[in-house]
Amino acid sequence: MQAINLGYNPRVLLNVLNEEGIISRSHGIPYSILQEQANVAGLHLHCISSSWEDYEMHFTNALQELKDGFKITHAVFGDIDLQAHRDWEEKVCANAGVTAVLPLWKQDRKSLVMQMLEAGLEPMIVSCNETMGERFIGQLITPALVDELEAMGIDACGENGEYHTLVLDCPLFSSAISATVTEKLKHEDYWFAKLL
Repeated sequence: MQAINLGYNPRVLLNVLNEEGIISRSHGIPYSILQEQANVAGLHLHCISSSWEDYEMHFTNALQELKDGFKITHAVFGDIDLQAHRDWEEKVCANAGVTAVLPLWKQDRKSLVMQMLEAGLEPMIVSCNETMGERFIGQLITPALVDELEAMGIDACGENGEYHTLVLDCPLFSSAISATVTEKLKHEDYWFAKLL
């Protein structure tokens, strides 16, 4: 949304799935839900499968493919202030011949969450660390939940990897999508929602 406000026109969503091509790499979201999001956003979804070891190579190749196929010149990322993430994004984009755009860069984290909620976004927690624990899986982000997380020492945006979300509705969607948590699974030090 902020990229659009800056004058960019989204053309395609890029998502990296696990090696089996079943769920998104970091969030554990099934392909079918990612496709539903793309449909209600009116955008093409381009998914690739990758291990963590080959992630950079596959990501760079995908950007090059999208540059040719969709005539993209820029790639938008949602990082706020983690310099190592920005450095990586700028590197892979430069290698693919596109420009990285980070519209949220250096904005206040809590202010961003509140702006997001005020704009009508409906994000649901789909993965989180052990500090938060499984009870947060499936909860919607609300101002009260943000206060609770901050009282626990959790970043309001989860910018340090404390949690990840799935957006169920936002002003860019033609309608809300549905996702049901059918199970809560622990993988290493992280909890994930099994979604339907």
